[in-house]
Amino acid sequence: MQVFKFGGASVKDAEGVANLGRIVATHKNKALLIVVSAMGKTTNLLEELVKCYVQGMDSAANLLEEAKQYHRSITMQLFPDASHPVHNEVTNRFVEIDWILEESAMDPYDYLYDQIVAVGELVSTTIVSHYLNTIGLQSRWIDARDFILTDNSHREGRVDWKVTTARIQERLPELLESQLLITQGFIGSTSENFTTTLGREGSDYSAAIFAACLQAESLTIWKDVPGVLNADPKWFDQTELIPELSYLDAIELTYYGATVIHPKTIKPLQNKNIPLFVKSFIDIENGGTQIKRTNESLPVPSFIFKVNQVLISVLPKDFSFIVEDNLSDIFSRFHAHKIKVNMMHNSAVNFSVSIDDTGGNVSALLSDLQTRYDVQHQGGLELITIRYYNQQTIDRVLVEKEIIMELRDSYTCQLLVRKL
Repeated sequence: MQVFKFGGASVKDAEGVANLGRIVATHKNKALLIVVSAMGKTTNLLEELVKCYVQGMDSAANLLEEAKQYHRSITMQLFPDASHPVHNEVTNRFVEIDWILEESAMDPYDYLYDQIVAVGELVSTTIVSHYLNTIGLQSRWIDARDFILTDNSHREGRVDWKVTTARIQERLPELLESQLLITQGFIGSTSENFTTTLGREGSDYSAAIFAACLQAESLTIWKDVPGVLNADPKWFDQTELIPELSYLDAIELTYYGATVIHPKTIKPLQNKNIPLFVKSFIDIENGGTQIKRTNESLPVPSFIFKVNQVLISVLPKDFSFIVEDNLSDIFSRFHAHKIKVNMMHNSAVNFSVSIDDTGGNVSALLSDLQTRYDVQHQGGLELITIRYYNQQTIDRVLVEKEIIMELRDSYTCQLLVRKL
């Protein structure tokens, strides 16, 4: 059997859903589980709704109505008959948010985020499942929360692999014998049946979980790009498609910030030796990229750019060394504020990191660190990572830029820079 994953861009409108149907139809004779993200920019919209709701702003209701109208427009184009059951089902999905908004926000932000934002995936998969049935592709909607068990870490749920594997293997193989299965990316549930999410853009990871537990033949992620490129087209006029790369290189690229695949996706597939295909939903005949077990290195240097970086330098106030006890304390504070480190360097008395400028939690982290350390910081920086670098590639990215911090090993060069 195979697993397909379709992201929000692939189902952003009625034509996108119809195109998904055309792709699936070419594989209708195979056992297939399909993982679908929220439609278009729905996740962004619902995230803004959560912020407004927690802050007590009336605009939360307006944002919910905008989300309803967006999905109503898509369903009316796909299902012109107003009596089709999909219309009531979609309405009922949004009722879950209506109920939350009726009361003042009392629960923790991360908990509320998961209960509200997860509705995007529940709605999109409801629409897709009904559409596939209308075009003669027998499908069954299943709730990912019935299968993926996580701990109580809302917004970053950690998967209980033992229970999740048992649930998936117990029920899904039999269901896949007679129909397509449609489920959600991004979401899971706790042992108390509260909804959790697996981290932003976590639908790729969801697909890898299902693929690994089912020991699938392959996982295909359908994107709006031709495959894995050696650089983001936003930054480079000329990019190259990488037709094949190893699990290791894919893990390294995602770790350093390549956004084409979620960072947690690769390892479950590597463990089961399941190939991952990244293909275009626009040009489905294109071979795309295959990620698999191979000793071949990347054929071209790869570039990853992360903007809006903050450099934080931490020094002990008593001029003691930066050793294990200080490092342990520093990392615990980063973890408490949910700050992820993109680059780090330490000397005898200084520990420096580059992080994303995510706003409020960065300010809170700086205040926290200042209770024990001397802290310096500067923002507006850019982090450039080059995999399989040489001096020519370094020179290429340093035009009109000043290096603030640099790290190199045999394969990877990281440059934290400031524009001149």
